Amino acid sequence: MDFSSLVASQLNAANIWPELIIVITLLVVLIGDLISGRSAARWLPYFAIAGLLLSVFVLYSGWDAVKPISFLGAFNSDNLSIVFRSIVALSCAVTILMSIRYVEQSGTSLAEFIAIMLTATLGGMFLSGANELAMIFISLEMLSISSYLMTGYMKRDPRSNEAALKYLLIGASSSAIFLYGISLLYGLSGGETVLTNIATKISDLAPGESLGLAISLVFVIAGIAFKISAVPFHQWTPDVYEGSPTPVVAFLSVGSKAAGFALAIRLLVTAFASVTEQWHFIFTALALLSMVLGNVVALAQTSMKRMLAYSSIGQAGFVMIGLTAGTDAGYSSMVFYLLIYLFMNLGAFACVILFALRTGTDQISEYSGLYQKDPLLTLCLSVCLLSLGGIPPLAGFFGKIYLFWAGWQAGLYWLVLVGLITSVASIYYYIRVVKMMVVKEPQEMSDSVKNYPGINWKLSGMRPLQVGLILALITTSLAGILSNPLFNLATDSVNTTPMLQSAAVPTRISQAGVK
Repeated sequence: MDFSSLVASQLNAANIWPELIIVITLLVVLIGDLISGRSAARWLPYFAIAGLLLSVFVLYSGWDAVKPISFLGAFNSDNLSIVFRSIVALSCAVTILMSIRYVEQSGTSLAEFIAIMLTATLGGMFLSGANELAMIFISLEMLSISSYLMTGYMKRDPRSNEAALKYLLIGASSSAIFLYGISLLYGLSGGETVLTNIATKISDLAPGESLGLAISLVFVIAGIAFKISAVPFHQWTPDVYEGSPTPVVAFLSVGSKAAGFALAIRLLVTAFASVTEQWHFIFTALALLSMVLGNVVALAQTSMKRMLAYSSIGQAGFVMIGLTAGTDAGYSSMVFYLLIYLFMNLGAFACVILFALRTGTDQISEYSGLYQKDPLLTLCLSVCLLSLGGIPPLAGFFGKIYLFWAGWQAGLYWLVLVGLITSVASIYYYIRVVKMMVVKEPQEMSDSVKNYPGINWKLSGMRPLQVGLILALITTSLAGILSNPLFNLATDSVNTTPMLQSAAVPTRISQAGVK
């Protein structure tokens, strides 16, 4: 057998064409910046966005196609990985759209910023389909190290440097814990690295080896919980969100978190299938803590970025309801919620970026009376925040309905009740911002809004930001009204994934019954 036949029959490299497109885009960005210099800023961001959209198109062109696992079992290109990889790629594309003016105003290199973000995206996409321990860890580190670099990208900003240092120290510790957990898993399975083989080997462990499996499970969950910002592994989130460049925070809150949940599903459902009850119990506790602490502490925040940081912790708790349910309905609702979370959360951060560019602050009190100076920004931020809170008929309402219904069907009554109560609490701090922007009288305007300059959309980078705002507004509004196609996509991705079908209790949501 010649080399080309080996590649075609064993490696199945064609399955990673979307990632290869990202690599080519990354190389063009770097070389284009080297050749064109400052003039590259005019076209490189749009070339990167085009490459990301092409990658998403190639991903969905292979939907439902029979694709064997690539690289001798290391990478799975099933429909579930397609959805998660597309979420990571789309979050990067929208973030680049939002960051053009922000990075230019900071005086740093836009091409370098885009290159680092593309590298993080590549890591997140590989992590979403990784099916082997070595590939999981390499992809996780590619995503993490790029995130550290982006967090400290504003080198002259002490807050950015502090956030990067905190993120690096805590992230390195979590990576070491996670690595120790998967190394124990490797040893217990007799040297296997492919997840399906590991599951077979550890299903009949001797009683004396069960302690090692328990330790491995705890350490692996600790690493995953750090990546998705679950309590009590959330300590880095508020400080990193507050000190990092806002476009970076937008990407971390969506792209990085989606990759973390993809890792949780693939690793736990496959490799730890023999201890499903144990990790379900642990994630039930993590979901309870995340929903309560995230939404309660968010009530006391005075900074928009810190409020959205604690909000993201609470949102992670809601998503974990679907994971804990362990049914096909639970996994479908998880995927659906992450799809809509992409637009409503990035839309909120786009508004925060624009307001900070015009006023230099992200304090909630400074949004007072904004409607009278910028109705478009007020409308977009209001819609995104209300959707995050779960107000009908916006997308977030249907996302939470599906999650809570899946949890209720799985018998997680207390978890769902806590989710409902904390969701009501979240509505309070979201509506507080909306009320401040809309209801305040002219004499109650904040100083920042009184001095709010007119928006010159002809400035470099402002038109893309406007496009991002309008895109988030339209998508968040329509995703609720037209939720069926997105939910059908999520359901199909779960129903066609053998890994989940063999592990899940066959309980499905009746869409007519929950609307």
